[in-house]
Amino acid sequence: MSTVQISASDVNKLRQQTGAGMMDCKKALTETNGDFEAAIDYLRKKGAKVAASRQDRESNEGVVIARTSEDGKKGVIVELNCETDFVAKNAEFIAFANAIANEAVQTLPADVDGVNALEIDTETGRTTIGEAITAMTGKIGEKIGVSKYAVLEGEKIVAYIHGNFRLGVLVGLNANPAGAEEAGKDVAMQIAAMNPVALDKDGVDATTIERELAIAKEQIRAEGKPEEMVEKIAAGKLNKFYKDSTLVNQEFVKDSSKSVAQFLTGVDKDLKVTAFKRVALGA
Repeated sequence: MSTVQISASDVNKLRQQTGAGMMDCKKALTETNGDFEAAIDYLRKKGAKVAASRQDRESNEGVVIARTSEDGKKGVIVELNCETDFVAKNAEFIAFANAIANEAVQTLPADVDGVNALEIDTETGRTTIGEAITAMTGKIGEKIGVSKYAVLEGEKIVAYIHGNFRLGVLVGLNANPAGAEEAGKDVAMQIAAMNPVALDKDGVDATTIERELAIAKEQIRAEGKPEEMVEKIAAGKLNKFYKDSTLVNQEFVKDSSKSVAQFLTGVDKDLKVTAFKRVALGA
C-alpha cells in the first residue's frame, strides 16, 4: 500500500486528464504511489479488463454519424455502439463518435479494423481508436465499439443523419452544379424513408430478382390465372418492384408526380445519383 499522501487536487487532476471516476482515480494514484503516468496506465489497464469482461454483452444502442470531407468528394458513415440509450444520448459519447468519423473521412480506411487502427487525440494524448474505445469502455462501464463503417467517393458526396443519430445516409452525385447540396439532401431523405434495395434495376442482385419472380408467380397461380400468362404477368410485377424499390425509379417523396431521376434532372439536366450508402442503427 502506498504511503504517499494523495490529495484531492491530485485526484481531480487525474480525473480531468482521464475522465475516470473520482474513486477510480484515487485508487489508481494510491496503487502507483502518486505517479500520474503510471496511474493513467493503471486506469487504461482497468479499462481493458472491463472491456474484456463485457464482450458477451449486447450493444445495440449507439449513434450513426455520416460525415463528408471539406472538398465534398469523400464521405463516411460510422456506427458506434453501446449498451444503453442513456449512454447513446451522452454528449461525450456522441463527441467521441464524431471524432472517429472526422478521422476516418480524412484517410478512408478499408474496413472497421482499419478504423480502429487510426489515431485520434484524447485527453491522455494521441492513441489509436481501438485503444480509445477500450479506455472509454472502462470509463463508462459499457461495452462499446465500431460495428459498421461505409465509405463513398465521387464528384459530390452529400451526408445526412436522420432520427437523432439513428440512421446515416451518403449520396454520391456525378456533378456539383448549383443546388446539388440541397438536392442531395432531399435524395438522402428519400433513401432514409424508402430504403431502396439498389440504385437502379441493374444494381438488383440475381437472388433478389429470383425471389421476387417466384413470389409473383405463386401469387398469379393462386389467383387462378392461366399458366401461359404467368411469365408475362410476373414480368410486369417485377417491373413494379423495380419502380417501388430502386432509388432512381421510385416516386419522389416530395412530389409523387416525378421519379427521383426526374427530380434530379429538374435541378440540372445532367445530374444523376452514382451511388448511395445507408446505415441504420442495429440493423
